[in-house]
Amino acid sequence: QVQLMESGGGLVQFGGSLRLSCAASKSIYNTYTVAWYRQAPAKERELVATWTHTGSTNVADSVKGRFTISRDNAERTVYLQMNSLKPEDTAVYYCYAKIGFKDYWGQGTQVTVSS
Repeated sequence: QVQLMESGGGLVQFGGSLRLSCAASKSIYNTYTVAWYRQAPAKERELVATWTHTGSTNVADSVKGRFTISRDNAERTVYLQMNSLKPEDTAVYYCYAKIGFKDYWGQGTQVTVSS
């Protein structure tokens, strides 16, 4: 079994940057899909960025040009680089992975962007 844990969230000023990390307890070489989601207060959970086993990446239109998703060479950590942050990016961010055709979720990390 694999456990995922997010880190890197916090309070950042308007226009600033953060890099979120999602660390796996074991190698995730069998990963099929890795994604980042976010959920703001009183709003639905939103898909932010996706990485697939083909190596393709996609980001939501709302963060295109500002956010990127990547995975390290050790295949144990997934990153979400967030630049030019806006107050509307404030949310709890969750990492997700489909590994060996099973679903895994992290506990979430809070990102707050001040006005």
